[in-house]
Amino acid sequence: MRGIVHWAKDVDEDWASVLAELTRAFEMSRSSAQGEGSIVYVVRQDDLLGRRGAGNAMVACGLLSAARTAALEGARKGWTANVVAFDDVADRAMVEAWARRLLDDGAVNGELIRVGSGHIGKTLA
Repeated sequence: MRGIVHWAKDVDEDWASVLAELTRAFEMSRSSAQGEGSIVYVVRQDDLLGRRGAGNAMVACGLLSAARTAALEGARKGWTANVVAFDDVADRAMVEAWARRLLDDGAVNGELIRVGSGHIGKTLA
């Protein structure tokens, strides 16, 4: 596996907790990027929608934005940045498998992959 998988930690509702988690993610990401390794952030789907509190939503949305920004930089240098979002019924092994696939493949960049039963892809009309 070339790169890092960053599992977002739950945070409190205060700014210090949010900042500490975003700083931890930034430092891991910078280290991976300097070594030309890819990055996969793992967050909860509910956090992307703000269902588990403002602090967790800020972290999840911040990491999604960071992945999309890093994807632009990585595309020029040969590494990728993506996000895997999971729900409460998602199997951890499946989430980890998707993260490994994203690290190993290198063809997907700047994407959000949703894992779990709570998400059904787009339908054709």
